[in-house]
Amino acid sequence: MVTFKPLDPECPIDQQLGVDAGPVVLVNLFTVDAKDQDALVAAWKDDALWMKKQPGYINTQLHKAVGDSCMYLNYAIWDSVADFRAAFTNPEFQNALSHYPSSAVTAPHLFEKIAVANCCTA
Repeated sequence: MVTFKPLDPECPIDQQLGVDAGPVVLVNLFTVDAKDQDALVAAWKDDALWMKKQPGYINTQLHKAVGDSCMYLNYAIWDSVADFRAAFTNPEFQNALSHYPSSAVTAPHLFEKIAVANCCTA
């Protein structure tokens, strides 16, 4: 089973799930023992295929750190916190978390786009 740790201890994912915002980007950092990397990717794939069927899901991408690092980054876009919350707290999804290797640690956090003049739009 995957272990959760807050990316921002001042505002953990459980607190963010109560916010009314959207669209949102889930940034989820995973670390895992080297021997468990294939199992992590397989568990993530199962979750991603399930999430793709949920209302409000837009897309996702998994990244692996360069070199010998055993860190992965998942980036997923959702229409709203409410849509993500419905999928994330769904008992079917929560039960699937037991398929992750025991060495897996995840740090999920939700973000919104912001506008910065001459750089990016919200």
